Amino acid sequence: GLPTLMTNCSNNYGPFQFPEKLIPLMVLNALEGKPLPIYGNGQNIRDWLFVEDHCEGLLLVLQEGTPGEKYNLGGRSERSNLDVVDALCRILEDVAPSSSNFSLSQRGITRYGDLKVFVPDRPGHDFRYGIDTTKVQSQLGWSPRHSFESGLQRTIEWYAANREWCQAVTTDSYQRERLGLASVQST
Repeated sequence: GLPTLMTNCSNNYGPFQFPEKLIPLMVLNALEGKPLPIYGNGQNIRDWLFVEDHCEGLLLVLQEGTPGEKYNLGGRSERSNLDVVDALCRILEDVAPSSSNFSLSQRGITRYGDLKVFVPDRPGHDFRYGIDTTKVQSQLGWSPRHSFESGLQRTIEWYAANREWCQAVTTDSYQRERLGLASVQST
């Protein structure tokens, strides 16, 4: 038979994630002085996995995994959506201080956290996404190298420095072509 390996993962985050996803959406909205919409009471829980850790886990499973087995790759970083947004706002204060943000000052807002707004929850919104990584840790010795906070710091720094890329993929100029690293290196 065909030797196959299967992986499941928790929520990924990191540079180049499409701006509609929670973390890039919140970073970009905050930098632009726009509301930070939080579904329901913000207590929905997700396990967050930094994209580089996910890639390293996939490579290890490919090289060392047992054909026919399934492996779960997770960040071991469960956080409520509200906790994610609060952490993001704290890090943003260091990366791009709100006191220097013209968009915020125009609205009379002094802190990124003041942009949080609670909106009605989505119908059928799962309360918790968690994943058990015991098997991949015990059999292959894999665990994520980045803490949630260090990965979030790098992610926020990337989005703050690459707002042109974000604008390109969210406007009509994006024609569904691959943008890759070449477009970032040319800026």
